[in-house]
Amino acid sequence: MAHKGYNNTHSKLRIGAEVLLKDKLSLIKGKRVGLITNPTGVDQQLNSIADLMYRNPEVKLTALFGPEHGIRGSEQAGKYVEYYKDEKTGLPVYSLYGPTKKPTSEMLKNVDVLVFDIQDAGSRFYTYIYTMALAMEAAKENHIPIIVLDRPNPIGGIKVEGPVLEDKYSSFVGEYPIPVRHGMTIGELSRLFNKEFNIGADLTVVKMEGWKRNMLYDDTKLQFVPPSPNMPTLDTAIVYPGAALIEGTNLSEGRGTTRPFETIGAPFINGDDVAGKLNAIKLPGVIFRASSFIPTTSKYVKELAHGVQIHVTDRKAFQPFEAGLYIVKTIHDMYPAQFAFRTPDSKGISYFDNLAGTGDIRKGIEQGKSVEQMEREWKRKLEEFMKVREKYLLYK
Repeated sequence: MAHKGYNNTHSKLRIGAEVLLKDKLSLIKGKRVGLITNPTGVDQQLNSIADLMYRNPEVKLTALFGPEHGIRGSEQAGKYVEYYKDEKTGLPVYSLYGPTKKPTSEMLKNVDVLVFDIQDAGSRFYTYIYTMALAMEAAKENHIPIIVLDRPNPIGGIKVEGPVLEDKYSSFVGEYPIPVRHGMTIGELSRLFNKEFNIGADLTVVKMEGWKRNMLYDDTKLQFVPPSPNMPTLDTAIVYPGAALIEGTNLSEGRGTTRPFETIGAPFINGDDVAGKLNAIKLPGVIFRASSFIPTTSKYVKELAHGVQIHVTDRKAFQPFEAGLYIVKTIHDMYPAQFAFRTPDSKGISYFDNLAGTGDIRKGIEQGKSVEQMEREWKRKLEEFMKVREKYLLYK
């Protein structure tokens, strides 16, 4: 159900896939189409774009490409999905996760145009945006155009938060120097990547109609299709830009519970104490509740963990990255003997640093810096990014 921000003026929203198939079919008509998609690639009646294209007599769909979790979304995080035939269409499905993250010339031999249609989650470390960037590189290298079908940023297109990634910390959870919460649609990001990071693909973005920057996902009439197994709801997407930092520590981020990323804890924590400390900070738009849980996957499987559940009371006021930082710092300070960041690699980079996009936050927490101090340190680069970002925005 839509929240109180919803009104009927939003009911005319059309996503890029719908605009393409109704008004811009000439972009793909008579061409052999390679489609990069997953379960989120649906129209407003929840029909798969792969199935719609396959059934359209004017479209010649020849290949499918699946990111992490596969084209139909059946695989867990990090699991490699090999080449297979799609049972619905009989078309070849190539994996863009694992050993081959970029479409190869062999995969593209029967493709005249690449189409990308996947729902993003609005955070720098959500891997689908790098699947898109690599597909753009492959399109450029193989002299074929690429079309990105735009979809809403589910957590809105106004707020931008967190440090801009430093090159040293780039990885598949952060490829380019953008902040953690970028406040852009996937189409806008493709334009920024293409120009600012010199991909130079023959890129077309099929814009949405009726989407406004201040809209969260439930301000639209779109159904929320989980973009990955541990992103089950819009609530998850809203906390994710900060709560995902927990993955870089020895705390459970709630994987293997019904509330991943909203539930955080470990066996050594006293949930009441942590909730009390966090609530005393009075962060905008959020209340922390003591919570106990037993994860079924990932960290502390079948162990009783204690911690907090993040309850967002005002989505527009809530600042997820700041909240995530306070959670990590608070638990680090309360449990110095038991809390740990993920072990750094041979270059001294912890997975936490890859997620944060900088080593300064981990060091700052270890040195006892305040969150305010750390925020001041990345402010200048964030302001510089905001000026660059402005050039690629497609919606008001």
